[in-house]
Amino acid sequence: MGLGRRLYRGEIDVDFVGRRKLWYGLSAFLIAFSIAGLVFSAVTHGSPLNLGVEFKGGSVFSFTAPKATIEQVRETMTDAGVHQPIVQQAGTAGWRVTTETLDEANLSRVQKSVSEDLGVDAKQISITSIGASWGGEVANKAWIGLGVFMLAIILYLSMAFEPKMALAAIVALIHDLVITAGIYAWSGFEVTPATMLGFLTILGYSLYDAVVVFDMIKEVTAKLGTTSKKTYTMAANDALNHTLIRSLNTSLVAILPVAAILFIGTTVLGAGTLKDLSLALFVGMLVGTYSSLCVATPLLVTLKEREPRYQAIAKRLASTGGGKGGAKRPATAKN
Repeated sequence: MGLGRRLYRGEIDVDFVGRRKLWYGLSAFLIAFSIAGLVFSAVTHGSPLNLGVEFKGGSVFSFTAPKATIEQVRETMTDAGVHQPIVQQAGTAGWRVTTETLDEANLSRVQKSVSEDLGVDAKQISITSIGASWGGEVANKAWIGLGVFMLAIILYLSMAFEPKMALAAIVALIHDLVITAGIYAWSGFEVTPATMLGFLTILGYSLYDAVVVFDMIKEVTAKLGTTSKKTYTMAANDALNHTLIRSLNTSLVAILPVAAILFIGTTVLGAGTLKDLSLALFVGMLVGTYSSLCVATPLLVTLKEREPRYQAIAKRLASTGGGKGGAKRPATAKN
């Protein structure tokens, strides 16, 4: 019988909580790797992330040149006096070049160079300029939006569940953000407003998974008493396994279309909002699925095990030999 079928039948229990040291170690490595990427990017490029023109300001030239190559486009921009132009191919023939903020005279000079060197009608060259102050305002609003979102999560979880569950969920969300940001730092992918929308979306997605698991844990652990035959660890792990298939199915159903959109946005359409949004979603969903299973619940158990009530249950079961190991069930047990 295949592993997938056995999971669906409830014949396999994964000891997520019992392996918490493994998950903590893996998460610590991923976070350290991500922070190193952010620091390295800040030292070498002056910013932890490759912020798009919408955040730092600049000028964007968009045009169609079927016969041009990246080297030709970059050389044309450099010869026109542009410093370190960012050249991106949009589709099979389109180009998007981001530069520093240019005045009217320099904009006209670059437009003329592109027209003459690459054979593009000057009227077909789209030029967009964004001031640095406007970009800074967009960045500040994005941070404010993220802060309000996190505060709302803390308040909701604290009222719907309890403060320790809220803390575990927030740590998992920060864990997802740091790792996703680290991947962007190491890869050099551009961070745009669409990317920020993707970040907020993955936070909501990760939160959904954590809430589903915590709701089951709340229901199961509410029955624990002085005569209980399960420790908090065993009950929480059992609840996590009850929601495992739902979490995996939700993740798979969500990730597959996002992966398809990412592929189309990268290979067919090139640079654009679709690619920026789908990339953040794809990375974040993978990390969010991992954190909801291997970070949030083990951390919650670590916090709850310190409470006298659950320590007493664990000591009583340990003295009778019934509190060893994780939440193991017979191979024929059903969820």
